[in-house]
Parts: sequence; C-alpha cells; structure tokens
Amino acid sequence: MDDVTRNRIMRQHLETERLFGVDAVPVGQAAPVVGHAAPAVEDEENAVHNTEDAAVVAPVNAPRGGAAAKLTILQDMDAKEVRGCTSCELCHSRTNTVFGDGDPDADLMFVGEGPGRNEDEQGRPFVGRAGDLLSKMIVAMGLSREQVYIANIVKCRPPQNRTPTPHEVQTCWDYLRRQIKTIQPKVIVSVGGPATSMLLDTKKGITSIRGTWHEYDPPGTDGGPIPVMPTFHPAYLLRSYTKENRAKVWSDLQQAMARLGLTEPA
Repeated sequence: MDDVTRNRIMRQHLETERLFGVDAVPVGQAAPVVGHAAPAVEDEENAVHNTEDAAVVAPVNAPRGGAAAKLTILQDMDAKEVRGCTSCELCHSRTNTVFGDGDPDADLMFVGEGPGRNEDEQGRPFVGRAGDLLSKMIVAMGLSREQVYIANIVKCRPPQNRTPTPHEVQTCWDYLRRQIKTIQPKVIVSVGGPATSMLLDTKKGITSIRGTWHEYDPPGTDGGPIPVMPTFHPAYLLRSYTKENRAKVWSDLQQAMARLGLTEPA
C-alpha cells in the first residue's frame, strides 16, 4: 500500500469517527467469540487495522438469563451442522465457514450478505476494512462488537465476493432463521440490499428502503415481529465515501439506538 492510499484511508477513518461522534474508545477485555476463529491473515485491501484504527472493545456485561443455553445451541449448530455443510456449491471453494459471533443474548443483531476474503480466512464475520468500519459504528452507538451479535445470510464466501445465488441463499436461510430464533434480538439492523431483501422478503432497493422501520416475523416463535432497520453496507460506504451517505447510516443507527433506549456516549 503506497503512502497516498494509506493517508487517504487514515483521513477517512478520522472523518468517520468525527461523524459518528467517536473521540475515545473504551478499553477492556474481549469476551469469548461464538464460532471458530483462525489466526488473523491480513492483506492490503482488507487488512484489519489493529493499532490506532482498531476499536478496542469494552468488557461485556454479565450474561442475562438464558445466555448459556443460547450459547450452547449456537455452538452446536455451528460445530455439528454449519462447518460440515455441503448443501450448495459454496462448500467447494471455502476456507472456513463463517457462522457468526458476539453475545448470544444480544438486544441488537447485525445481518449482512456473506463472507469476503478475510472473513473466509479468519472464520469471523465482518473483519477487514468493512468490519473495522462496522466496529466504529457500534462503538459510536455506545456498545462493542461483543455486546451485539453479527451474522450473514450465507455462511460461506461466494467466489470473487459475488452476490449469492437464490439457491445458495435459500440453502443457508434456515441457519440464520434459527440464529435469530435463538438470540431473540430486540432490533435487527440489516446491512446492504441482499440481506435486507431476504429478511423482509422485498424486491425494493436498499436506497429506497433504508432509514424506515420494517418487521421480521420469525416463524415458530411467540415473541412477535422483530423491528428491522435497513441501512447501507459498510463496504458501500467505503466505495461511496460521502458525508451524505455516512450521515444517512448514522441516522439509521440513531433510530435503532432510540428503539433500544441507548444514548450516545458522552
């Protein structure tokens, strides 16, 4: 990476932090991860910035009732079903499956489309530049990655990061459905068009649907519909890095904060 590119990325991070109101990051001990993480592998395009750029997370609050049981269900699904899944063609090109991680008893859940190269290498969702930006958004909400849950529609990386096919999405859908059923979040933030389309069963584009509340009604549960706030994917923000787009995402996250009773960090 040349100096010009590095300086541009650093300026973008600083601008994002100012927009999201992040001027300090809480320091603490990271919580256990749900899933399986391989050693970090970095590349120039998708490197995880683990120095000044990285969001250092705060300790997770004590688990609420049922967290241990939820964790067991999620770990069993990952270990016994997802890691060995061969139900679609994506199994042939993956390095690791990417199940999800975070608090199994989280109030807030983020749902994306699918793993990229770094996610495939590390076995964790949302790492690399897009994951670093998502972490900053979460910190700006007064939370840490360990206090939310993050998952994708498909659990294996599509080749060249292409959009998953309808068959691949339908094949993987039951895993995400059961993750949501187990976690029972109070709010879901869907990031990007494919995740939003699948969760809400809509053909509307993310530009027209973001910023407005919708509902996901989990089948087979008694908890009722879960509010869903669609927003732009962090990778889209990195490609279209305008103040207007960043302000739209921050507005969407503020609506999710209000629904959860969160206040912006001082």
